[in-house]
Amino acid sequence: MVSLWGSKNNDDDQPQEEHDGDGAQATASEPQPNRSSEDTNERSRLLPPKRQNRGQGYLSPDDPAVSPYNLWSVRALRWFEVLFLMITCLWWVLLFISIFVSPPLFNSRGSGFFDVAYTTLTIGNILTALLFFATPSTAMSVLSMAVSVLLLINMIIILAVPRIRLEEGWIGIASVTWAALIGLYNVLTNKTVKWGKAEEEERLTGRTETRRSLREWCAVFTATFLMSLYVVIVVLFTAVLVIRSRDASLAPPGTRYLVDGDQYAIHFACVGNQTYYTDGKPKPTVLLEGGYMPVEDGFEDWVYEAWANKTIDRYCYWDRPGIAWSENAPSPHSAGMSADAISEALAVAGEEGPWILVSAGIGSIYSRVFSARHPRDIRGMMFIDGLHEDLLYRVANPGRGFILWGRGIISPLGLDRLAGALFKGRTKEDRVFGKSSYQGGKFIKNKLQENLVANSLTKNEVVTARNIQAPKVPLVVITSGVHLKKDKDWERKQEDLTKVTEKLLAWDVVKGAPSEEIWRTAEGRKVLEKRLGELYKAAASKE
Repeated sequence: MVSLWGSKNNDDDQPQEEHDGDGAQATASEPQPNRSSEDTNERSRLLPPKRQNRGQGYLSPDDPAVSPYNLWSVRALRWFEVLFLMITCLWWVLLFISIFVSPPLFNSRGSGFFDVAYTTLTIGNILTALLFFATPSTAMSVLSMAVSVLLLINMIIILAVPRIRLEEGWIGIASVTWAALIGLYNVLTNKTVKWGKAEEEERLTGRTETRRSLREWCAVFTATFLMSLYVVIVVLFTAVLVIRSRDASLAPPGTRYLVDGDQYAIHFACVGNQTYYTDGKPKPTVLLEGGYMPVEDGFEDWVYEAWANKTIDRYCYWDRPGIAWSENAPSPHSAGMSADAISEALAVAGEEGPWILVSAGIGSIYSRVFSARHPRDIRGMMFIDGLHEDLLYRVANPGRGFILWGRGIISPLGLDRLAGALFKGRTKEDRVFGKSSYQGGKFIKNKLQENLVANSLTKNEVVTARNIQAPKVPLVVITSGVHLKKDKDWERKQEDLTKVTEKLLAWDVVKGAPSEEIWRTAEGRKVLEKRLGELYKAAASKE
């Protein structure tokens, strides 16, 4: 029986002899020099002989077995990368929640948006490292190192500037430090994987592969693009921190007072000295409550003129949490919480009133809540284009809240602030309390906090305040004529504000005056000072 491999029985294992024409013998094992392909038979070798000089047993570089994952050190680094991603995502969730509801010890006196920005960058950095883990490159190492160095510079700026260090707190310091460490870890990982890849290629293929496939080149280019983007982002973070450092050098005109268990500080200032009537009782002090923008952005100017003209003897003002020189409060934060904050600051400052409350826009909501909580200390109220509680739903609009949240998330990039500083000549005064103050993260968070509770907590508080408002408090309502023309509901609501107390002194409509900024026109300033003087005299007669 003939086997498949060309052998018969045991006898066939012996060499077979063949005779040529000359009778010479030749064994079957000897090669035949002129044998043609037709001479191939069942005894012919099917596989070519192995060539030892070709590298017996080596794999192709494209073989899936040629992988740096064969090394336990490389696998361990990747496991740690996944672990770091899980920790960072958990931290990001906590920071995201703290913007809306601050957990214990998670309140940031600053906006909290920088913390989220650093953590988001860290997540992107880790995901990039994981996606392109097996295709290390020199460009990726260099860019990762650049990100880490810039983040370390960010950390140094935060720690070196007392105001920024206080606003960012331990949460911001921890976030930027973690981001920098992850960048350094990625540099180490990239170099280790590069070494492991070369090690395995030499062991399994006999040489180190210097070529890259199209797929690998696409991965390298994508990773390089992403890392370059991260470098640009961190450069913007650094530039914004430099601007914040400059702004921190602008000293407040008043004093910051810690409130709410020392969780944050609010800015409070006064102009003029306390004066007294002949019987020794203190004269009332005007207390300003700003509207959408800070008090210092023009609103205080006409009151200063009234003080300089001796229309009033003294006035004070404060910045709500997140506005101008005040720090951000924990979330959620309502009008009643702001009223408690200024009440505590007044007590710490030794200010006892009595008060004439002058407010603009949404500030009228805050003044009414404050008035209801201090009924014996209020000698008069003035609403300048004041917001009615029935219109708070406009402040609480979900679309507006989403836009505020989006602006807050990208605020650490400082695209508008940097452009203003570089090309428009914006000063630190503009950014702290002026026209550009709305671009800051603290301001945005203040407006987001207003948005979240305007139609719930704040509305309930102001409705309650109206029910317990002292009825004999002198009241002045001044309305923008421009606003009346633009908003049909505004006139009806302004008329209702004249009934907050039973003692209305005047309701003036100033034609041509802008909404919530009646003091921007000469006629507006004239009417405001006149009515404030009347409130002052009414308070004196009441005494």
